[in-house]
Amino acid sequence: MEFISEYGLFLAKVVTMVAALLVVIGFVVANREHLKERSQGHIRVSHLNERYEAMKDALLEAVMDKREFHRVKKQQAKEHKAAAKALQDKHKARRKQKPAQSVRRADLESTDTPVPEQGEADAEAGDHHTPAKAGDRGDEDASRVFVAHFDGDIKASALSQLREEITGILQVAEPADEVVVCLQSPGGMVANYGLAASQLARVRSAGIKLTIAVDTVAASGGYMMACVADRIIAAPFAMLGSIGVLAQLPNFHRLLKRHDVDFELFTAGEYKRTVTMFGENTEEGREKFQSDLEDIHVLFQHFVAEYRPQLDVASVATGEVWFGQRALELGLVDELKTSDEYLTGRARDAELYLVEYKERRNIAKKMGLAVQTGVEAALVRLFSRLAAWRHQAQ
Repeated sequence: MEFISEYGLFLAKVVTMVAALLVVIGFVVANREHLKERSQGHIRVSHLNERYEAMKDALLEAVMDKREFHRVKKQQAKEHKAAAKALQDKHKARRKQKPAQSVRRADLESTDTPVPEQGEADAEAGDHHTPAKAGDRGDEDASRVFVAHFDGDIKASALSQLREEITGILQVAEPADEVVVCLQSPGGMVANYGLAASQLARVRSAGIKLTIAVDTVAASGGYMMACVADRIIAAPFAMLGSIGVLAQLPNFHRLLKRHDVDFELFTAGEYKRTVTMFGENTEEGREKFQSDLEDIHVLFQHFVAEYRPQLDVASVATGEVWFGQRALELGLVDELKTSDEYLTGRARDAELYLVEYKERRNIAKKMGLAVQTGVEAALVRLFSRLAAWRHQAQ
């Protein structure tokens, strides 16, 4: 009997300890998840001037003898010190003048720079806004340049990073500064790219110069984003334009009918579903769907015209894509220059900061991203080899 009571007491202690341990583990896990929810990512800032200087120093050290290299480094140190002092004095002078010359919030709200949501409504009301010019905001002596990158896909997946980067930049940027976005995108979903363009419009609404640099492609939704800029620069063989709307889908109705498979579609509202992949499409539905595409195309043209009034939109809104030189002649871009050339040039008289929003990724996301990257690389290599074999066969 005494054994049973001692065993029961021991069992009660074990259960109590296990329960307490589970409570502690549960608290730790819950707290960790709470911290994850609070901090999904962070802004990382890199000083591009230092990166360029490091590259320059590495090459100089390789091609010069040690004595000459050290002499050059000393001279550079003196020049950097003098430049830093001059920049500091300029900031002090600007802060003294700020009460009289700063751009007040009320002034910014009264500027005629439209955002995407306003553009079409203003056009319908007959109120045509002219976006504020960069030169009107005193940008010729910008001391800081904030750089962001946007690598777009069909869903504009980089939008989540872009909105955080723009939000961060606008916390510190002043009218004398400049924002440069290195943009690469073939376009994609209308709503997603419309929102991405709206994020860029926030920069111009704040009275800050916005420059878009296109090295490879800014087409369709990509050009919708690019046209918001005060200035668009592009590489000579970058592809730009494609001011049009595209929608395509297969229809399996006859295949299903051949195999005696019925497809039932229930809707409320005359145009809730105009065309479908599995049902039988009607001529009326096709006409309505085409009408919707035409309406989006008109909105697209109005949006481009608002931000680039000097462009003959009607002549380029054909869905065509042009390479850099031809795009310059048509007015789709303002200058032919790569992003590297532009940024290294600006680094001579301004401080450049690369702003990146880094999202937290768990192990599953990291593994999934690695697999996706590997599959994409394998497919690219496969298609490249197939193209090479076909060329050899010819």
